[in-house]
Amino acid sequence: MPAEVTTPSDREVRVTRKFNAPRQLVWDAHTRPELVQKWMTGYPGWDLPVCEMDVRVGGRYRWAWKNQQDGTTGFGFHGTFTEVNAPSKLVHEEFYDPGDLPADMPMDPCIVSLELNEANGVTTLVCTMKFSSKETRDAAVATGMSDGMEVGYARLDDMFKQAA
Repeated sequence: MPAEVTTPSDREVRVTRKFNAPRQLVWDAHTRPELVQKWMTGYPGWDLPVCEMDVRVGGRYRWAWKNQQDGTTGFGFHGTFTEVNAPSKLVHEEFYDPGDLPADMPMDPCIVSLELNEANGVTTLVCTMKFSSKETRDAAVATGMSDGMEVGYARLDDMFKQAA
């Protein structure tokens, strides 16, 4: 069940993905740092050594990926949670941190909304990212962002299979 990626407006990207898991498990996988670090590592050769999350309205988070070969901090994101409605909706602002990479991405925040709905043990995740402009959205899409998300989601599928 690969992710379906659409652009509902000139400033948005929407990623829809189904998981054969209860909504609470999908929620936990997105809100508990020790679980996030297991699946949101990106492509092989990277890990997520910095995963700080205070999941509450006004709480902050910080993620930073690291290249395992050369030890550089490749990039990261940080921001504040603006809506937390467990286990169905999580909204946060997302600021890009280039780390050791060239800073070629705009630094305006993206608003990320994660919605989870369950039917018959299958959870549908809808992640909508609203960027400050079409140019910013297009720059983010050009990074291969949605492909990287699917790599993580496939890892999450494996975690759910092992838990079953």
